Amino acid sequence: MKNVLVIGSTGQIGSELTMKLRREIPEGQIVAGYIPGAEPKGILLESGPSEIADVRDGKQLAAIVDRYQVDTIYNLAALLSAVAEKKPLLAWDIQMNGLLNILEVAREKEVAVFTPSSIGSFGPETPKIDTPQDTIQRPRSMYGVTKVATELLSDYYFHKFGVDTRSVRFPGLISNVTLPGGGTTDYAVDIFYSAVKGEEFVCPIAAGTFMDMMYMPDALKAAVELMQADPYRLVHRNSFNVASMSLDPETLAGKIRSRIPGFRMRYEVDPVREEIAQSWPDKMDDSCARAEWGWAPAYDLDLMTDDMIVSLRNKFGMQQGRFD
Repeated sequence: MKNVLVIGSTGQIGSELTMKLRREIPEGQIVAGYIPGAEPKGILLESGPSEIADVRDGKQLAAIVDRYQVDTIYNLAALLSAVAEKKPLLAWDIQMNGLLNILEVAREKEVAVFTPSSIGSFGPETPKIDTPQDTIQRPRSMYGVTKVATELLSDYYFHKFGVDTRSVRFPGLISNVTLPGGGTTDYAVDIFYSAVKGEEFVCPIAAGTFMDMMYMPDALKAAVELMQADPYRLVHRNSFNVASMSLDPETLAGKIRSRIPGFRMRYEVDPVREEIAQSWPDKMDDSCARAEWGWAPAYDLDLMTDDMIVSLRNKFGMQQGRFD
């Protein structure tokens, strides 16, 4: 992996992944792909090349691959779960027709492709505790449907055409850099912003609704390490369960309250997001990722909570307080 195109480079994952790759592969060209209206800014714009990269335009993607001699594409273009339910046709167009364009470019140009899947690829019939790597996947959201189809289509291109496709099933991602954009697990980011600002948090997910979560540095670690892994060790490809911590809103609020004693939270449950959350696993079994490419998260809930609070206080120019 040397010359990389990150599609969706200004999103929650892409903005941080692009910068990580530029730091770790200084001799390469890491292209920040974006769509009009979501242009890169600041250090993301200034630190490397950027190009308009709409997944629905295969010729445009092929031209970028040729121009920069791209050997790896990170395809992060997607509408997240709650937004996809409101715009299902657009979600399908971006996530499926867009993927097909990328895979065709990859087949013709011999490029490796990473397209993340999600805990959203599971459904209510899936075992919720220690969800196996290989199990029933019958999601009831458009986001989930596209993620299952993404896994299958990526595997098809590997087995049929030899395209080096790889993927992980991300849990909910928690970041202090870029805000998420309409996912069911967004509350786990928003809660920290409210806590640090001293505001009451209104939680859209019900107490007792557990979901897998992961701190963004571990998500980036997984995305990079999988693409660097020895292909001969990979029994699975699309897509690996990766896990870090399982929590519900009360668990997370309790951890925050132990650091910020005055933190307050109340519930206004969003029925759409709660229905989606109830259909997802509480905790995934990621033993295949650990065995096949050495996956291991660096952050647990306590380490993440401490780092989120310190980072957000720095971000807002606040004086650092003690964790009481």
